[in-house]
Amino acid sequence: MTDKNKKTLVARHKKLAFYGVIGSDGTEKFLRMPKFTSLSQSKNPIEHSRQYVDEPFQETDVLGYSPSISYAFDLHRGCEVQQDIVKITDGELLADDAVRNIVIVDVEDGTAIKRPYAVIPSTEGDNINVYTYSGDFKCKGEKIHGTAASTDNWQTITFTEDTAD
Repeated sequence: MTDKNKKTLVARHKKLAFYGVIGSDGTEKFLRMPKFTSLSQSKNPIEHSRQYVDEPFQETDVLGYSPSISYAFDLHRGCEVQQDIVKITDGELLADDAVRNIVIVDVEDGTAIKRPYAVIPSTEGDNINVYTYSGDFKCKGEKIHGTAASTDNWQTITFTEDTAD
């Protein structure tokens, strides 16, 4: 059997999320999203269903997608990503002020997908032991395929967009 045909299970910690934070110099840096207890992606397909008069069943087509990522985290002081989400939540930021890029990276092969998301806060403080925040990141634009590289053991990344041939 060649390596190309070998089947291997992908561990959850091998698909990492990186959050775009705008620095004081105006440049975006992608920071790993640590201490999140949930980062679950939903595709949210946009469907069109209909039944034709000459058929005993319904047909459904997918016309688009509206991806989202539900999030939850235990609040940690000193975590820049969490601080940014808390700033959006507590400041009740609106429109473009609440949009951030997120890059999902497969650290085994460096493939990456970047997409802008609106940060949609939901709840906070619903745990008796630690202070928590939760909500959704909802699609705000097209996904961009690329690759990611890291020089600090996947704490930050540099995203490079794939070029069209």
